[in-house]
Amino acid sequence: MIGRARVHSALGDPARLAIVDWLALGDASPGEMGGALGLPTNLFAHHVKILQEAGVVERRRSEGDRRRTYLRLVTEALDDLMPAPLRRVPRVVFVCTHNSARSQLAAALWRQRSTVPTASAGTSPAKRINPRAFDVARRHGLDLDQARTSHLDEVVRPDDLVIAVCDPAHEQLGDRERLHWSIADPVRVGTQDAFETAFTDIARRIDRLVPAVQSPQE
Repeated sequence: MIGRARVHSALGDPARLAIVDWLALGDASPGEMGGALGLPTNLFAHHVKILQEAGVVERRRSEGDRRRTYLRLVTEALDDLMPAPLRRVPRVVFVCTHNSARSQLAAALWRQRSTVPTASAGTSPAKRINPRAFDVARRHGLDLDQARTSHLDEVVRPDDLVIAVCDPAHEQLGDRERLHWSIADPVRVGTQDAFETAFTDIARRIDRLVPAVQSPQE
């Protein structure tokens, strides 16, 4: 009861609701979000602190630029939260550095759960998909047998919804419009558990995003 009251209290401010709405679909650094919302640094930090204390928001250090941290929504604290419609897009493209695991799994999951077309790409693609990505895909009924790695310049079109699923790719994309999902790199750890954890994180985020994205024909 006390925990629920604390969450409701934390959300009882328009600025904090705006932060939660933003994080419902993607992660962001404090600087990115504070600037986009037009909030002074000290006021933004105050709102984030309240949301963190209520268990609604958490911080995670970037796996790319270690000086950065990213804010992410703790979805379990807001089980009834549904994202507002984002926009109509012809295609969703998932991007990570090597296009060898997270972006491939995200595209396969999206293809299974949405009618909006999808693709994946990398900022510095590997020669092949990581074998453990094939393993976790098969365990969850997904097929990566026809998947290949590609460079984002060969894949991304101007009207795509781009989703960076790793920190380095997000930090390399510059001003390109996108969503960011700060998902830990399972390849660095290399274990089955790490790939399962990444898969679960991706699946939860896709379940939240699918209702918010429609094709132009729908």
